[in-house]
Amino acid sequence: MIERLAVSGYRSLRDLVIAPAPLTLITGANGSGKSSLYRALRLLAEVAQGQLIGSIAREGGLSSTLWAGPEKFSRDMLSGEAPVQGLVRTAPVHLRLGFSTSDYGYAVDLGLPVPPAVFAHDPEIKAEALWMGPELSRSGAIAERRGPMVRLRSEESGEWRVVHQDIASFDSMMTQAADPRDGIELLMLRERMRGWRFYDNLRADRDAPARRPQVPTFTPQLAADGADLAAAILTIQAIGDASAFGAAVDDAFPGSRVRISGEDLAALEMRQPGLLRPLSTAELSDGTLRYLLLCAALLSPRPSELIVLNEPESSLHPALIPPLARLLLTASRHSQIIVVTHSVALRESLHGDRQTIEIQLEKRLGETLATGGESPRWTWPSR
Repeated sequence: MIERLAVSGYRSLRDLVIAPAPLTLITGANGSGKSSLYRALRLLAEVAQGQLIGSIAREGGLSSTLWAGPEKFSRDMLSGEAPVQGLVRTAPVHLRLGFSTSDYGYAVDLGLPVPPAVFAHDPEIKAEALWMGPELSRSGAIAERRGPMVRLRSEESGEWRVVHQDIASFDSMMTQAADPRDGIELLMLRERMRGWRFYDNLRADRDAPARRPQVPTFTPQLAADGADLAAAILTIQAIGDASAFGAAVDDAFPGSRVRISGEDLAALEMRQPGLLRPLSTAELSDGTLRYLLLCAALLSPRPSELIVLNEPESSLHPALIPPLARLLLTASRHSQIIVVTHSVALRESLHGDRQTIEIQLEKRLGETLATGGESPRWTWPSR
């Protein structure tokens, strides 16, 4: 489970460190930085996919994603006695992302390319580190990258050995130095991160992919857009916790049942009390379909270590929020869940649960801050 999540220099996240729980709600007013935190977590996951640089390019390049305020706020700026202005920069430009569990941690530091550069908008990976334990230390580091050089620490002798001298600035050591014989820790971390799941595009409109016929193939995890909903539910009912899925459906729609029919093409059918025939996917309301998508995502027979949901309450009737809360609690027994939400009702439904925390974000002089309590300690790798 992620115990510390750190972001520095990304959009409004100048220097943010939070401590997620098994179930974490990220809340705050519009513009407080919730979407930036969600995107930062997705960027971190893209490192393991080898797609970090491309993802930043799709956001407009490094210059458009960097923190736009001053490097530091003076005391007079914070008190309002002096205008916010740029001071003399003392450190290089950074965009840094990292996380740690009780067992290990990882961080990456991106910066501007050295001119002249052909791809001036693409960031360069300046430093990376993998360490044992929740916080980076000299004794706990087991892999590090500085510029084009990657080195690993021997488990037997503790000595450092260089494994790459000229790794490309757009390649991560996570993808280039992960090896089952020489770099097993990087390989294991990469595969765990590749299992993280993000759901922010579960469409339920009339043209949603989930409403189309699907081939009934083995689908242990729902796709990010929900296109394989029928196959995912069929898989849950075949090898997963079918009773938990049925209970979640009954909780939201009392007396209703979902089944998958068809051999060549899978068709989702929902039987509801009082109706003489089942409803097809095309007949379901947007809210009903979205709730079924969330059930399929959260009750996977192959649970992800981390599931991140962005505004799952969208399209849901207020009566479905308490069942959604109970669904999230059920899923948090097997996966760590982070939910970005605007829903006051969802917060109230989960209030008092010991495994759930709320991290409320707010803006101060354009910077996103997490309210309540002190930030966990965090150390970034040096360049």
